Amino acid sequence: MINFLHGKLVESIPTHVIIDVHGVGYEALIPLSSFDKLPQPGQDVKLLTHLAIREDAHVLYGFMTSQERDMFRLLINTVSGIGPKIALNVLSGMNITALRGAVANGDVKSLSQISGVGKKTAERIVVELKDKVGAAGAWEASSAERTLSAADQKVSDAVLALMALGFKQQDAHESVRASQAVLGEKASVEDLVRASLKKRS
Repeated sequence: MINFLHGKLVESIPTHVIIDVHGVGYEALIPLSSFDKLPQPGQDVKLLTHLAIREDAHVLYGFMTSQERDMFRLLINTVSGIGPKIALNVLSGMNITALRGAVANGDVKSLSQISGVGKKTAERIVVELKDKVGAAGAWEASSAERTLSAADQKVSDAVLALMALGFKQQDAHESVRASQAVLGEKASVEDLVRASLKKRS
C-alpha cells in the first residue's frame, strides 16, 4: 500500500497531479479541494494517497489533507453505489466541513447538486454516513459559518473533541465553557478537553 508521496510537483491540473519521487513520476487523481492547496509546479509536495487496485489498472488517488482522504474512504467503503470517481466528485463539489454539515443536517438538496450525484445517491450518503458524521458534523458546520475569535475557536475545537469521545453537544459545550472560565482564555484545546474529562470522571 502506498500511503503518501513526497517529492517534486511536476504537473498539476484540477483533476490530477504528477509527482517526481526520486526520478519516478507518479500520477494521482485528485479532488478540486486538494488542487486548491497545491504548491506551484517545481516545489516539494507531500500528497496522502489511496491505491485502488482493479483488474485492468492500479489507480492512485491523492489528497492534501487526512480529512479529505478519510472522507473519500468513508464514501467508497460505506455508501453503496459510490466508487472512487463519484467520491472525488463529492469532494470536488463541497468542502469537508460543508459536506459533514450537509450529511448531519440531512441536506439532500445540496448534495444532489454535485456533479454525478443524483437525489437517490445523495439520500444514501445522508442515511449511510449520518451515524459516522453525526452531531459533530453539524456543530463543525455551524461553527464554520461564524467568524470565531481565537478563544471561541479553541472552544469549538474542544467541543468537537469531546463529542468524538461520546459527549452530547450541549454537555460538551457547557463543560468546555466552564473549564475555560476557570482556566482562562489562554488555555489550550488540550487543557480544556482534559479539564472537561476530569469533571466527568
